[in-house]
Amino acid sequence: MGIGTVVQRLDLGYFVRPASEAGGPEPRVEPVLAYLVRHDAGLILFDTGIGAADPGTEAHYRPRRRGLESALGSVGAALADISLVVNCHLHFDHCGGNPLLGGTPILVQKAELATARRGGYTIDALVDFPGATYEEITGEAEIRPGVWIIPTPGHTDGHQSLVVRQSDGTVVLAGQAHDFASHYGSEQLARRAALEGVEQPLPAYRPWLDRLADFDPRRVLFAHDCSVWEPSRDVLYG
Repeated sequence: MGIGTVVQRLDLGYFVRPASEAGGPEPRVEPVLAYLVRHDAGLILFDTGIGAADPGTEAHYRPRRRGLESALGSVGAALADISLVVNCHLHFDHCGGNPLLGGTPILVQKAELATARRGGYTIDALVDFPGATYEEITGEAEIRPGVWIIPTPGHTDGHQSLVVRQSDGTVVLAGQAHDFASHYGSEQLARRAALEGVEQPLPAYRPWLDRLADFDPRRVLFAHDCSVWEPSRDVLYG
């Protein structure tokens, strides 16, 4: 367990977030990243890319897709090799490749699936499709030795992250728990300041950061940011 576990990032394209959603005067182009976890018990795929959407959504986000099959092939894997899918949540840019994996168990928070099935939340055809096989989870679960699903609500109520033990430490696949590594780092420092008794006012931080801290993560990876968060330890470079 752990020693042979490897995480590989997959580039599944990008989309353009409008200025109205980007919080500034200009739109922002964001990558869409998935992660392949090579575990002794089988391959786990965390997120599956951008799904086909209705014309309004296409015009709004102007996505450019890289096919999941092609991305997997670039790292020596195939759709048939995937033993589990874990979606951080069910928006169309995270579950778009799920219909290609009919019959493969998809692990999702029960609350997230219920919200998606109420409609008006995502692209319905990406949720219930021929062969869709869901395993609903409520809360935290160790799904393979050294691999945990941890609820990380915020972006959606049913958002979840994947924690993976590796030989050199723990990797957190945080999905869209934060949009950027820098945002995650800011909340980590706010938590540290609070724990060290710095006088208020301090920024708020999400309470599930306490649970992720139990795993002492060495790296945190994101769905829409190529940057990687690492703890601010003393490190020798060069």
